[in-house]
Amino acid sequence: MEDKAANEPMMITVSVVSHGQWHLVSQLLTDLQTHCNSTTIELILTLNIPEVVTLDQADCDFSVRIIRNLQPKGFGANHNAAFSQANGQFFCVINPDIRFGSCPFSSLWACFSDSSVGIAAPLVLSPEGLPEDSARKFPTPWKILGKLKTRHNQPDYCLAGGIVPVDWCAGMLLLFPANVYANLRGFDERYFLYYEDVDICSRLTLSGLKVVLSSDTHVVHHAQRSSHRQIRYMFWHVRSILRFFLSSVYRRLRGGGWI
Repeated sequence: MEDKAANEPMMITVSVVSHGQWHLVSQLLTDLQTHCNSTTIELILTLNIPEVVTLDQADCDFSVRIIRNLQPKGFGANHNAAFSQANGQFFCVINPDIRFGSCPFSSLWACFSDSSVGIAAPLVLSPEGLPEDSARKFPTPWKILGKLKTRHNQPDYCLAGGIVPVDWCAGMLLLFPANVYANLRGFDERYFLYYEDVDICSRLTLSGLKVVLSSDTHVVHHAQRSSHRQIRYMFWHVRSILRFFLSSVYRRLRGGGWI
């Protein structure tokens, strides 16, 4: 029997969630249109709150499907809902505030030539071109308290080149084989905006697969950091941290020697 996947172009379903951020989403769509025109893409755009979208499908080389939420949902719930409509062999979560000057997908695809890889992410740079702390070791209460005490974030990994196995990557851009995402049952929707990425990378590790960062490709993150500015975001952040440390996932990481 012929391998169907070998005879058809691989398609990526790109999931983007907008919180009234069409000005950012439109720039991301331009990047996809400009730099990823040789990649087969379907984009699922979730509007988490009402907003005006000025999009002409005829101007896009890829299909765009829009989900309009009646009520706002969390990060995980939105991407899980998008995945339920996805047709791609790969599923990519991208934040609206990500920009790129070249297509990251070919380098990320290459990571999956190793069958033990379940999530691939690119190097993330600031607008000034400096590496962001997007790849980290699993958190512990002591590490978090140490960072609060010193106010100094020392990078957990040296990202000098090539493919680097890491504990977890921030959810600004994560690429999954669709079957891996399905087997994990997606993001845990009990988290809200924070620690969904820590949790899903932890569960992937417990399943026997690896998270890797490819420093052969990079994206630029124009950070929209609400957690430091609004009390409610800080509350959600702290609540998610506590949920993770009290979870069976965290206990299994500790019991398995990953922490």
